[in-house]
Amino acid sequence: MITLLKVEWLKIKNYTAFIILSSFFAVGVVTVNYIILTVNKNIISQSQAVVLTGKFSPFQFDKTWQTTSYASGWLLLLPALMLIILITNEFTFRTHRQNILDGWSRQEFIHVKIMMAVLIAFFSAILVFFTALAFGFSSGTSFSTHGISHVGFFFLKALSYNMIALLIGVLIRRTGFAIGVFFIYMGVENFISQLLDVLSVRLRSRNNLDLGSMGDYLPMNSADGMLTFPENPLKAMTKGVMPTDYPWLVLSLCIAYMLFFYWLTVNRMVKTDL
Repeated sequence: MITLLKVEWLKIKNYTAFIILSSFFAVGVVTVNYIILTVNKNIISQSQAVVLTGKFSPFQFDKTWQTTSYASGWLLLLPALMLIILITNEFTFRTHRQNILDGWSRQEFIHVKIMMAVLIAFFSAILVFFTALAFGFSSGTSFSTHGISHVGFFFLKALSYNMIALLIGVLIRRTGFAIGVFFIYMGVENFISQLLDVLSVRLRSRNNLDLGSMGDYLPMNSADGMLTFPENPLKAMTKGVMPTDYPWLVLSLCIAYMLFFYWLTVNRMVKTDL
């Protein structure tokens, strides 16, 4: 596997799309968290609700891991798009055939792509870890690992997005079409998720039936549901009408979906024509 990963690195290290999307993601992680810091400092902290209920600092050390992971999660479309481009390029330029003719098995070819998805998610989480650390120290509060598990949830969300991207790339095999399908799927799922969340609120308020936020039980939204913004005065004001969160159910669904996507991706690659 190490040898195969070295070959993959040689393919992408000078690839313009890889360099640009990676750079945008790295800069974006820092920028989006700085924006949250600035907005909280200059706008939210001055609002009447916060004045009445208490001060909130999203980057103090007991919250920085959760805040940074949540905010950075919005940028995970960039690594996913990069993965779609990388996998579909293999089919567009027939390099997947050449790899197999050179002695790779189909299982080796697809598993090295899956390992790339894992590594991209891992290094994204490492970036989030150090960003959270930097913002935590800048807050002037004492170091704490409380909430550091959210960096792990970020890794799972990144991997979930990457596995969906990889599956779509293997199914579609054409870059533009695959990217279009990815965004269409994301839009459709988010629309259905919003309808399910509205239904969840109505079931709780009208029928006293609390099934949790059912929108989080869909594939991409189960990954999203693991990362939430830290508890704060404004969020607390709406908590009474919102469904109960079931984080372990959402986590279990996310892992189950990823295993299913893994199976579909490998099965598709192994059983279809080159």
